[in-house]
Amino acid sequence: MPIRLPADLPAYRVLTDEGVMVMSEELAAHQDIRPLRIGLLNLMPKKIQTETQFARLIGATPLQIDLHLIRMSAHRTRNTAAAHMEAFYRPFQEVKREKFDGLIITGAPIEHLPFEEVTYWDELCEVMAWTQTNVHHTFGVCWGGMAMIHRFHGVAKHMLPAKLFGCYRHANLAPASPYLRGFSDDCVIPVSRWTEMRQDEIDAAGGLRTLIHSDVAGPALVDDPGHRALYIFNHFEYDDDTLKQEYDRDIAAGTPIHVPLNYYPQDDPSQRPLNRWRSHAHLLYGNWINQIYQTTPYDIDQIGL
Repeated sequence: MPIRLPADLPAYRVLTDEGVMVMSEELAAHQDIRPLRIGLLNLMPKKIQTETQFARLIGATPLQIDLHLIRMSAHRTRNTAAAHMEAFYRPFQEVKREKFDGLIITGAPIEHLPFEEVTYWDELCEVMAWTQTNVHHTFGVCWGGMAMIHRFHGVAKHMLPAKLFGCYRHANLAPASPYLRGFSDDCVIPVSRWTEMRQDEIDAAGGLRTLIHSDVAGPALVDDPGHRALYIFNHFEYDDDTLKQEYDRDIAAGTPIHVPLNYYPQDDPSQRPLNRWRSHAHLLYGNWINQIYQTTPYDIDQIGL
């Protein structure tokens, strides 16, 4: 089954051209199936790029997905057209009475700020509390995952002396986890961040289990069954050229940046980067969707009860 998207959402055409099964809302309404209701709280400045990346991954399973795009209520993006936001996004305050089978909270380019200094932190705390009553399972990505593990467990975010930037090899620490079904013993994941969560502090928090870890980049994927959540601090969802876009942007702006490690052949930015994470990205998000399908109530109103 495909992912349900508005026919005029940019991701609809992109994913259709890629061969991803996409169904318009009008056609989906004629099927006697309860789709999984998945929310995407998109905190990234490039909304269209990010919504397409996640729609690609969660739309590649045999299950019908009903994707809802959500934004922070008071925050206004400067990087995406107002018409797009008005047409496709709803503010959190409009959806908070609804129930969702799953929610993805994306990263945000605000790592340098303490959590409490983020302008929408109070509302994001409201979102995180709401996930415990209105969402069956939540996936926090990069800064979004750091925010959740900080809020629920008090784990601190630490600034790094230099940006972790490139494709890093990670070890599979939990082959029996349903979220890592089909994973190899190790995998490559794109990383792009100035901060880290430390493994000893995650261990000390209790109730958390690290599923994927890198000796260089640290913990990557953490399971929090007590809050029905996964936290990933890296970027399986990235396109082939996302790190290239970041590198080219910084070079053009004169910002000091090293060539992303293990990304270009021979670390040569004149060559086309190689995607070595796509298969594991689809496995992870497909496994997450499958676990939601296996465990969420058929009656969506029963979530949180």
